[in-house]
Amino acid sequence: DIKLGDQVQREMTVMFSDIRSFTRISEKFTPKENFDFINHYLGYMEPVVMRNNGFIDKYIGDSIMALYSLSVNDAINSAIEMRAKLQEFNDDLQMNGNEHIDSGIGIHTGDLMMGIVGGRSRIEGTVISDHVNLASRLEGLTKIYGAPIIVSQDSLIKIEKPTQYSFRFLDIVKVKGRMSSVNIFEILDGEKINQRKLKLDTKEDFNKAIQLYRNRQFEESEEL
Repeated sequence: DIKLGDQVQREMTVMFSDIRSFTRISEKFTPKENFDFINHYLGYMEPVVMRNNGFIDKYIGDSIMALYSLSVNDAINSAIEMRAKLQEFNDDLQMNGNEHIDSGIGIHTGDLMMGIVGGRSRIEGTVISDHVNLASRLEGLTKIYGAPIIVSQDSLIKIEKPTQYSFRFLDIVKVKGRMSSVNIFEILDGEKINQRKLKLDTKEDFNKAIQLYRNRQFEESEEL
């Protein structure tokens, strides 16, 4: 019942999740071990997306791209739960003598075109929008900022009852492929309890340090 060119435009939240340094990890595995590892990992993560009203658009190697059309909260809750599941996965790895892994998650909300693309021999559903690219870029920024979950301001302002989450402002960034700058925030609820407490306890100093940095008062900023 579908054909090339079928499409619909609607606002959705896009989430990208990626294993950190997977290329380095995969070098130790045989091809079969690589596929077993990825499928084992996805077996932990895929149900989390489904439980939170998400739809997995595609797997890109070790990355997951998921869409949420009902609420930004669903995407945030998915990200937090995925971080908890990652700990379970790491406990499993440890029991089998393997090293721990880490992940990064980027979340952004905007209007997307969802439809059918391809040719005569193969078609598939996909989404087209610069908002998808931005969500992917935010995931990449998690490595630079040391923040497991980064969301854009466009997502943050659409959260129902924002006070139910712990978060802090990170920066104003201009990502590759986008002209305008984006305010980004770190969701802290996916952190381990001690790490979350440290970030919350130092939040005021952190905010002051960012403001000093933006005012080019670099020495004072570095001290804080």
